[in-house]
Amino acid sequence: MNCVIRNIKLEDCEIISKAFEAQNWNKPTSQYLKYLEFHNSGERDVIIANIENQFAGYLTINWNSHYKSFNEKNIPEIVDFNVLEKFQRKGIGTLLMDEAEKRIKQKSDFAGIGYNITQDFGKAQILYARRNYIPDGNGAIYNSKPINYGDKITIDYGLVMHLIKKL
Repeated sequence: MNCVIRNIKLEDCEIISKAFEAQNWNKPTSQYLKYLEFHNSGERDVIIANIENQFAGYLTINWNSHYKSFNEKNIPEIVDFNVLEKFQRKGIGTLLMDEAEKRIKQKSDFAGIGYNITQDFGKAQILYARRNYIPDGNGAIYNSKPINYGDKITIDYGLVMHLIKKL
């Protein structure tokens, strides 16, 4: 299986959106046009994986994380990491993470990543553990705010754990 890892291009935006639409994930073309702007401005790197000239997955590196703890320590964050279901468990995520960590290492000794704690993120949770990412020590956060004992929260995509890795 020939996998090419590269930066996002304009022609990718609609292709990516349609690929996710085919598996019933709502990821509009406008999201990827915005990512292209971020990439071109240097705010993020947007890395694409193609298998045999077919889109397979992507991730972004946010060089100035919105997560306060990473931002204060200048830790770049891998954000919005997705591999199409038909390409999962085939090493695509590993190749994307390898490239992201290589790029991050040029600017930081640490990489950060956040993930939702629900079951549908289980494959990602296993991948991060296998790659030696560890909790950052701040516990779970909800909608970018720390959770305190006794807080009542809704289990949804706002509930996130953050991990770090020394590169």
